[in-house]
Amino acid sequence: MQEFLSAATAFPAVLFGAALGVVVFFWLLALAGAADHHSFDGDLDTGMAGIGGVPVTVSVSVMVVVGWFTSLAGTVLLHRSGVTGITRAWLACAVFAGALLTAWAVMRVLARLVRRRFPDEPPPSLQDFLGRVCTIRTGSVSSDFGQAEVAAADGSTAIVQVRLLGPADDAVLTSGSAGLLYAYDDEGEFFWVSPYDKALDPGPPKPRTNPRPGTRPGARRTPRRSG
Repeated sequence: MQEFLSAATAFPAVLFGAALGVVVFFWLLALAGAADHHSFDGDLDTGMAGIGGVPVTVSVSVMVVVGWFTSLAGTVLLHRSGVTGITRAWLACAVFAGALLTAWAVMRVLARLVRRRFPDEPPPSLQDFLGRVCTIRTGSVSSDFGQAEVAAADGSTAIVQVRLLGPADDAVLTSGSAGLLYAYDDEGEFFWVSPYDKALDPGPPKPRTNPRPGTRPGARRTPRRSG
């Protein structure tokens, strides 16, 4: 126990120990709801270091823990070696650098595994609704007013602003009728919609059946005469 305390309070383990205390305090705040583990994601670019794809707080926490264990083990070995003076100081600096490199290497491997297991998905966008059928939720849709409900690919629904091109067609779309979202106006933040008849939807294509050997596609079979 005395050897552990002596190594933990000596350089370089003491530096990682202080960082470990900060990490533990942060995660206690996160568990209490007073901090968010995504707090620093927008402030630091970890992709340059090869550890992107993982929240910054998680990356730093893993690196601090690995660095602390590595530096602690190196400091214990230094104590047991009995080296003193300038040589010990240089070896302690080498342990510190080795702990940093080990922590970075371990985190880089873990980040690569996480990226491979959970690839980045593009964030949801209003452009994903283009080409989808919506249901009008306002009494009518005009060139400057209208709302509709549309379902996303994951099954969730959203209320979007829609506009109908052409004042003569203002009364075509009413509450409950179906419309097709065919364009999006970035400046006005609304969709252009057109009337849509669900009865005209051909549905999914039917599978093609292979003809019997020796027959041509579309050829009619002539029944044989008996006798």
